[in-house]
Amino acid sequence: MPTAVLIWIWFCAYLNCAGWALSAIHQLNACGYVVALALWFGALFVWRKKTSKQIFPQFHCRKFRRRFRRPFPLAFLILAAMAFLGGAIYAPNNYDGLTYRVPRILHWLAADQWNWIHTIFPRVNQRACGIEWISAPLIALTKSDRLLFLINIVSFLFLPGLIFSVFTKLGVRSRVAWHWMWIVPTGYCFLLQAGSIGNDLFGAPFALAAVDFALRAKISKSPRDFFASILAASLMTSAKTSDLPLLLPWAIAILPSLKLFFRQPLATAAVCIIAIFASFLPTAALNAHFCGDWTGWKAEGAPQKNAPLLRVPANALLITVQNLTPPVFPIANKWNNAVQQIVPSGLNRRLHEAVVEPEAAEFHAEEMQVEEAAGLGFGVSVLFLISIAVTMGKRGGKFLDFRSYSPDAAWQSALRFAPWISLAALLSQSEVYPIGRILAPYYALLFPLFLANPAHGQLVKKCWWRALSFVVFIIAAGLLIVSPARPLFPVQTILAKIKNVPSRAREVYSVYAARNDAFAPAKEIFPPDLKILGLVTYDDPETSLWRPFGSRRIEYVCPGDTAAGLKARGVGFILVKNEAFEDWFNGSFDDWLKRMNAQVVQKIPLTLRASQGPVDWYLVKLN
Repeated sequence: MPTAVLIWIWFCAYLNCAGWALSAIHQLNACGYVVALALWFGALFVWRKKTSKQIFPQFHCRKFRRRFRRPFPLAFLILAAMAFLGGAIYAPNNYDGLTYRVPRILHWLAADQWNWIHTIFPRVNQRACGIEWISAPLIALTKSDRLLFLINIVSFLFLPGLIFSVFTKLGVRSRVAWHWMWIVPTGYCFLLQAGSIGNDLFGAPFALAAVDFALRAKISKSPRDFFASILAASLMTSAKTSDLPLLLPWAIAILPSLKLFFRQPLATAAVCIIAIFASFLPTAALNAHFCGDWTGWKAEGAPQKNAPLLRVPANALLITVQNLTPPVFPIANKWNNAVQQIVPSGLNRRLHEAVVEPEAAEFHAEEMQVEEAAGLGFGVSVLFLISIAVTMGKRGGKFLDFRSYSPDAAWQSALRFAPWISLAALLSQSEVYPIGRILAPYYALLFPLFLANPAHGQLVKKCWWRALSFVVFIIAAGLLIVSPARPLFPVQTILAKIKNVPSRAREVYSVYAARNDAFAPAKEIFPPDLKILGLVTYDDPETSLWRPFGSRRIEYVCPGDTAAGLKARGVGFILVKNEAFEDWFNGSFDDWLKRMNAQVVQKIPLTLRASQGPVDWYLVKLN
């Protein structure tokens, strides 16, 4: 397990560095990646020869049966198999992935290098790009996004072992850690993204591995563990900028091993250089250059409000609502209406001023837990709260296990508290609705503060607690089966036979089913020889327009572009969403057509989001 995680960390760090390096020499393409991967596997072969390490665990059928005949590991194995099956059957349909993460890769590959893309949609440029550099060789070599879900499958399979290792090193009893290592990954933010191309799960194993290898280095005094911890921490930041506060627990964990920094100064310097290019730092520098601030927030156009004292309790309540909402919640609309009636108008106004997205200020609940918004989820959250309540009663109200009678014990207690401080820091800054999903790398690190209580050792032996744990597994399996993104039942056949299915359910399933190639109706009217398409877009699943990959290139059309400039870039046809002109272009759509000397070829209604319904798009030809 540690060797497999170690190789994964180094491989992901290598691909991040390879992406920047290939961009620097204008070879970010299939040929460049063939050479880069050949160098990687050559180095891996040499390392294997020198160390005699087993790269992949040997498979023994008897040992496998013995391990997975136990109920908890078997339940996890079934859920992992279901998640893999969903990813294998269905094409990727994660909205953010299809809107800006995959498109930015396609733009880079088309240009043979990373470049700051000319667009009005800033997320294509200023978001962390850790998972993109891991995805780029798969897209470049296969001309498809069908295998991208494997990145999250690998990340998901690493969770149990990393959780057990971190929990036990932070004072959680082995028996308790063993049970929770199988339960925590059933959180919906992990399980629903395991077969997806979302990037929240991707950072979770790096957050755990950064702390785990730091704690290993304290015991082993090994530079190998020390270097792995540094690289894992850097990859954690490149996954999402919201993971940056988790550098606090990592810094506390690595503190006792800092003397290893000077044991091999040249190797340490080389690893630090790799870590820099595998982290968010290159993107931060580019954001500072192109946007004027390292976060890239200014490019979003909405100034950040200064209300951290209000955001912390508001976001804490929002997380509570998101994590305690049942997997299927038919009365969500009634809940949302009731909240608006209960919250005083003055507080409601202040909440809307403190955050960007109205759903966050209104403590919005979803009708079904989906990967775009799901947090840890109802099952794991309720079981965790029940466990804390029971152990608190057994300990006379002392549900936290404080031990500060020695420097080591005080350091360990500080390490258990640190993720909660990181959480508070993130809550004070977050202005978005899907905070429960964004916290995916945080959840596992929050548990040891409570699970270190010795009373949990007796609790996990109780039959009723084990029964509740299997209810959690069953609920998670049920959610995987009915998930709109990857339903594991013949959804269209069944919906066609059932007459009383709500129209909302039909629409949601149909939109998810078509999202991977959502622009297919528009592509049917494109000229057959169209190689370059202009696009006026903001937050739309653009990936569809590139299919099949390599056959067409997309050029964004911005308010300042002229007809002559677009023609010089090879643009003759433009796909336009009329709504964009209200927010981004001066004047009406008709005025723009006159200014560009263009004509409408055809109007195409497209349903890209179930919540919006059909929206009119226009194929426009430059005269």
